[in-house]
Amino acid sequence: MAAPVVDTWSWFPALALGVSFLKCLFINAYHSTDFEVHRNWLAITHSLPVSRWYHENTSEWTLDYPPLFAWFEFALSNVAQHFDRNMLVVENLNYVSPSTVLFQRLSVILTDVLFIMAVRECCRCVQEQKGSRDVLTRPSFVLAVLLLWNFGLLIVDHIHFQYNGFLFGFLLLSVAKHLQSQHLQGALLFAILLNLKHIYLYGAPAYGIYLLRSYCFTQDGKDGSVIWRSFRPFRLLALGSIVVSVCAVSFGPFIIMGQLPQVLAQLFPFKRGLCHAYWAPNVWALYNIVDKVLVTLGVRLKLLDEAQLPRASMTGGLVQEFQHSVLPSVSPSITLICTLLSILPAVVSIWRRPRGARGFLRCLLLCSLGSFMFGWHVHEKAILIVIIPLSILAVESREDAGIFLVLSTTGHYSLFPLIFTSTELPIKVVLMLMFVIYSFTALRKLHSGQGSLLHPLEAVYLLGLVAMAIACEIVFPLSPWQQKLPFLPLLATSLYCAVGVCYSFLRLYVSLLRQAEKPKEQ
Repeated sequence: MAAPVVDTWSWFPALALGVSFLKCLFINAYHSTDFEVHRNWLAITHSLPVSRWYHENTSEWTLDYPPLFAWFEFALSNVAQHFDRNMLVVENLNYVSPSTVLFQRLSVILTDVLFIMAVRECCRCVQEQKGSRDVLTRPSFVLAVLLLWNFGLLIVDHIHFQYNGFLFGFLLLSVAKHLQSQHLQGALLFAILLNLKHIYLYGAPAYGIYLLRSYCFTQDGKDGSVIWRSFRPFRLLALGSIVVSVCAVSFGPFIIMGQLPQVLAQLFPFKRGLCHAYWAPNVWALYNIVDKVLVTLGVRLKLLDEAQLPRASMTGGLVQEFQHSVLPSVSPSITLICTLLSILPAVVSIWRRPRGARGFLRCLLLCSLGSFMFGWHVHEKAILIVIIPLSILAVESREDAGIFLVLSTTGHYSLFPLIFTSTELPIKVVLMLMFVIYSFTALRKLHSGQGSLLHPLEAVYLLGLVAMAIACEIVFPLSPWQQKLPFLPLLATSLYCAVGVCYSFLRLYVSLLRQAEKPKEQ
């Protein structure tokens, strides 16, 4: 581990305040249905007894986050009542008032304080380059900008509307604690995170294997093999106690009331279908389009009877179950098997050759990205679970910087369909351009003298996103296809970005194999 750089850190408050001010400018911007989702959850937790929280269904946006997040909403509701009590009435569906908008926007901005604290902690953990360097070219400064001014977080949280910054604060603090070898604190923070939003189960295998291998076993053989007699059961007991205690606090009241099955049913609604309405750029987006192409060819060649084929509801923009027409339909169990197979090499690698916290971070990224690529009903916003922690490796490694540029540019562009209003079009374009330009210039300067960050074909692929943006955002809305094929830009975006995401997944695995060939991290 590199020692923290001696620095006044006078630049950090300016960065944090600057991005907080920018967030305030978006208070009156477009917001999605997620705004009503969280308003409804405020009303449920404030107006109803705990026993009814996971049963209330007046709104279609029922409570489907773990109990700790429900308590978080309850705490916010006690402040919200001082802004506008009408927002806390369950029956006031789609209620929007200036006071409601102001409160909910400010609640996201203020809870981002945890994210800001986590960013600073991560910046203290990165390995600084030797020699006297200007503050603007230090890895810690570049990392702070990449995290605090992350394009995806800005548009998803502060325009679209969610609380991802608050949640990523727990994730980054947990990662930082592991980088500092404070494993119990890291485990506690991750356990809390899982009970706030269960999508972070994506990274649970990496946490479990790493802590078991590197914390519960205290010695390794010279060849990296496990010395089984070095196993410390009390350490395993301590980790288990942390997880059980957090889950008991979170789920305990609902277990006592006999409502655990209802809570779990809300958390894991498998009837929502393989893909979200906005297709995530993953393997299943490619699978869906292959099925569509085969159907089209089969009908034109008269090999298939169109009247007997299942209705192609997967392109209708709805959240529902559907059947593939030619290829085998995919069930939740199949996605689980594919996910486990995709992350298996990563967890086996971290078990066989634990390489310290950075090896863990690489495994965490692969587990999260594998789950994104093969999981059931994946939301496109989940790509941020990979992009944000990858920023840490990007400022330390030229190879990881190249992967970051491909994945962040592709993954962030895949979020464009979330913000579809014409008023916000210039905002998302300018923010995206600013983040991409800074990422390329800062990382290139940071890793200068180490070769190009991108292969020429990678650069050509990323330039294709410019043509994609022009076609989807400018040309298509003016064309007659807008009425006939309204979801064509969404499909095109998902498919093009899926190629970049899959490619990044493969490159991350290649980097894992290369790291395994190097001497073991001290």
